[in-house]
Amino acid sequence: MIRPILKYGDDHLHEPAGEVSEVTPDIQQLADDMVETMYAAPGIGLAATQIGVPLRIFVVDLSLGRDIEGLIVMINPVFVERTGMQLEDEGCLSVPGFNATVARPARAVVKGLDRGGVERTIEGTGLLARAFQHEMDHLDGKVFLDRLQGIKKQMIVRRIKKLMRSHQW
Repeated sequence: MIRPILKYGDDHLHEPAGEVSEVTPDIQQLADDMVETMYAAPGIGLAATQIGVPLRIFVVDLSLGRDIEGLIVMINPVFVERTGMQLEDEGCLSVPGFNATVARPARAVVKGLDRGGVERTIEGTGLLARAFQHEMDHLDGKVFLDRLQGIKKQMIVRRIKKLMRSHQW
């Protein structure tokens, strides 16, 4: 089932997610819904907090569904290691139509449970490392705009507020 994605300005996006106590059929269905929602958006990643569910789950697929092996579901993810730095343009399904250059790790290793409840450790470099950090930020109650400073952040937030006032957001 495709679920609505919360947009910047919704307080739920700024609340840290709680741990999943057990991988149940409901949690597996939530992960399936997240995958379907991510592909429909379309996007390469989605955190449960973005659909209003305050649980530590994210999904990532750099192939946008073209490679079945490319789908990553992480439940209760934690960083094992982060190294290096990359500066690239980044967007977000919760901040549609806006992007900005954000510093992220060049390499990130994440450990968590997969959809079946099996512990996995996955290393990502480049875009995958960026996606891991982006989704982990969501689980910690942050959006990519929170990583920006100065005029760029002010301009984006000002435009979003204007869209909100005109009921276009």
